[in-house]
Amino acid sequence: MTELLLSIEKLMEYSYSLPFLGTVPMGKFLIAVAIFLGLNLCFWLLQQIILVQLRSFSAKTNTRFDDTVIAAVEGIRGWVYSIVSIYAALHIFTLPTWLETVSLGVFLFAVVWQVIEIAVIVIDYLASRYVRKSSDGDVTDANAETMADLIRIIARAVLWVLGGLFVLANLGVNVTSLIAGLGIGGIAVAFALQGVLSDLFASFSIYFDKPFRIGDVVTIGNDTGTVEKIGIKSTRIKTLRGEELILSNTELTTARVQNLERMQERRIADQIGITYETGRELVEAVPGIIKDVLDGIENVRFDRVHFTAFGDSALLFDFVYFIESADMITYLDAQHEFNYRLLRAFADKGIEFAYPTQTIYSK
Repeated sequence: MTELLLSIEKLMEYSYSLPFLGTVPMGKFLIAVAIFLGLNLCFWLLQQIILVQLRSFSAKTNTRFDDTVIAAVEGIRGWVYSIVSIYAALHIFTLPTWLETVSLGVFLFAVVWQVIEIAVIVIDYLASRYVRKSSDGDVTDANAETMADLIRIIARAVLWVLGGLFVLANLGVNVTSLIAGLGIGGIAVAFALQGVLSDLFASFSIYFDKPFRIGDVVTIGNDTGTVEKIGIKSTRIKTLRGEELILSNTELTTARVQNLERMQERRIADQIGITYETGRELVEAVPGIIKDVLDGIENVRFDRVHFTAFGDSALLFDFVYFIESADMITYLDAQHEFNYRLLRAFADKGIEFAYPTQTIYSK
């Protein structure tokens, strides 16, 4: 036994020449290896214990937050454990200044990367939860998903900037001058990208103000169509002619937008004219004919009809009715049916529609 102990003691006194570290006693080398393996094992065991407890707790709840915490813990990578363990093991040696700086930089990068990944998982959960709540619980809202992606991208960018500054500050870099330089550069970039940034912030305005949603029928200027996509920079609308209209979000926030989807029903005010040659009995029958035609059409509610004016070349009747639906196709179908039925009814009675005419009398 004594001889074994002496042999071990002599082995521990042996020295080895290692790259970048110089001559290292076997004892220190073995301790470093033990620290590396021990920390890796401890980190892994701790992660598994925490996951077991979290999964047990998650099985008793119906919330998504505990699932998010589990995903965050599961997201801790093994290579991060290894870098942290190597960094700790190296510090039992006397390291050259450059190697100390490199090891510190790698260690800080690994820790910052892992923290950012966990933070993104949590931010993604919070953003998705907020977006769904503000979308009346509609988890299939494509606009909400777009906004969640945008929030995730911005959060990741901000976290990486802050993480980078943290690493550089701990490596001895003067971040004050760097931040000042970034500020000046940021102003230049913002000026160069002012159109893109304007559209970006306009997309936030469209999302939170909700003047329209995907699937709504809107009128913008002389164009009417269905909103198909609300993106970060532009919104796409499929017009009634089948064209795809692409408008910048900035343009949409300043334009006059009529959202036809928000209507519960459509009020139609129209006018027709009949010829002056129409007999008195037929003129008096026109309001009743219009009312009967409208009453016979599905989803249509008659409101009023009046003989309103003697026009230049026609006797004018104004009438109002309602389409009891906001759907554009239902509206067009009702208009189509009304025009056909009124044409047939007037033809049966011998009533002629008027058109601009001019009568010339000569002596």
